Amino acid sequence: MTVDTFISGLPKAELHLHIEGTLEPELKFALARRNGIDLPYADEAALRAAYDFDDLPGFLAVYYEGMTVLRTEQDFYDLAAAYAAKAHSQNIRYAEIFFDPQAHTGRGVAFDTVLRGLTRALDDAERETGFRGRLVMCFLRDFQAEFAMATLVQSLPYKEWIIGVGLDSDEAGNPPLKFAEVFARARAEGFRLTMHCDVDQRNSTEHIRQVVEEIGVDRIDHGVNALEDPALIAAILERGLGLTVCPISNAHVTDGLKAEEIRALLDQGVKVTVNSDDPAYFPGYVNENLAALREPAALTDEDLLRLQRNAIEISWAAPAVREEFLAELAAYESAGH
Repeated sequence: MTVDTFISGLPKAELHLHIEGTLEPELKFALARRNGIDLPYADEAALRAAYDFDDLPGFLAVYYEGMTVLRTEQDFYDLAAAYAAKAHSQNIRYAEIFFDPQAHTGRGVAFDTVLRGLTRALDDAERETGFRGRLVMCFLRDFQAEFAMATLVQSLPYKEWIIGVGLDSDEAGNPPLKFAEVFARARAEGFRLTMHCDVDQRNSTEHIRQVVEEIGVDRIDHGVNALEDPALIAAILERGLGLTVCPISNAHVTDGLKAEEIRALLDQGVKVTVNSDDPAYFPGYVNENLAALREPAALTDEDLLRLQRNAIEISWAAPAVREEFLAELAAYESAGH
């Protein structure tokens, strides 16, 4: 896939990125060797070839299996450091990064181990390159709400390191309202709120309605099925909610990039953004997602700039970070790139 020079040089913000989904095969093998784990693959190429899935449950099975090599603080450090370096190379200035603590504490890795590894890497990256990464803690919706609440309580001593909470994993049979009390508590504790409303799931529009009208999220992850209900689009516009879409991952778990839908969201004034989701599994970081979308969504250079303005405007970045990013975007535009 060819990434043109405008996309390559464009300052970017990313709001929908699962850090566990950045575990590239090379790093996975390195961590497995370090931790004495035998992987059922001959080499990195065989592992990448196993990333053959065409729906969300199929992806999740491979995704959770991949996490088994993450055991120590250094493992989580190396994972986040690798993403931060990749993000910096793609001119991503700011990212809000999902992590799934239950997927680690549920197999015996301490919450503190996960947090310290990730935050130490992000702190080092910011000091060394200027890339800023902030953490958003996701609850796994296919576990009990009680487990999510316990994880929320467990996170409270680390609030200064976590800017928001989200909801991910298998949506089937796990509607947003299952976690209403957890998210109400999270809001009361000062966290910002987002939830996945995955693409083309059963009851998609009802789930989007729940997150907008009953949970009261600050933004929505995926959410393109809102286009099926004009009342939902009206509510999203009224509340100024943004949607964090992921074209390449869409193409792996549903019937395409959803380019027409993303174009329609832009045209209707929704603050849509383009992100990479799980780029080690759906091969393509932000540059590649923008490049994949450029032609089928008829994205002009101005559209690409607007996508980045949308991203920073719906982010939870500090005002100074937003202003710096917007100024850099303006400079990039005025320079005639």
